[in-house]
Amino acid sequence: MTAAPTAETPPATPLLVEHREDRVIATLNRPHKRNAINQATIDALHALCAELEETPKTLILTGAEGVFAAGADIAQLRERRAADALRGINAHAFVRLAELPMPVIAAIDGYALGGGAELAYAADIRLATPALRIGNPETGLGIIAAAGASWRLKEIVGEARAAELLLTGRTVLADEALRLGIVSALHEPDELLDAAHAVADRIARNDPAATMATKRVLRAPRDRHPAVDLEEQSVLFESPEKFRRMTAFLERRDR
Repeated sequence: MTAAPTAETPPATPLLVEHREDRVIATLNRPHKRNAINQATIDALHALCAELEETPKTLILTGAEGVFAAGADIAQLRERRAADALRGINAHAFVRLAELPMPVIAAIDGYALGGGAELAYAADIRLATPALRIGNPETGLGIIAAAGASWRLKEIVGEARAAELLLTGRTVLADEALRLGIVSALHEPDELLDAAHAVADRIARNDPAATMATKRVLRAPRDRHPAVDLEEQSVLFESPEKFRRMTAFLERRDR
């Protein structure tokens, strides 16, 4: 029998990945460190992104043992210097995750702090439990939230609220996170993954090409609209799947 992971015997992999036909479930797996994001986690996220860029599927991202991610690994972060900051170790991984072709759903239980919050912000859809504790306390550690919070959070909650949250570094509880739109729904812990799968099921019923096009236009800067929408629509208007789906709709309606 294999011993349970401890501080001395950490899990073999920092990211557990389950592949299904239309989705992938990835679980942050450093429970002995509250799933703190270290270099091995970042490497595993890059490897997963490479797979999902090649074969697009919806991604459900969650954390092991009642925690999403309590932050970046402070022991590693403390030793990083200016050159490491300029490499954007976490920032580039989270950008890559956000730019995956198909939707990313974050299923968040417990702590999502610092880098853990920034990882959650990179998702397209965020679900959580009432135990959620999310925020960016980086300034209390003498650094800034440089892996996405400074631009993603204001897109989620607005500039004034993002300024208040980032400058104070306070932790947001579940009800406030729901009210602010940081998460779109709250579910009990034993229902969280089922809820994430229900969202993935709903996505799976739609045309993947249209889903990916929708994600691309959502991510496009304001000055690209409406041109980017019309370009994407022009491709979809010629697709056999558009004709198949619309014909099926009309046949059902006319019965």
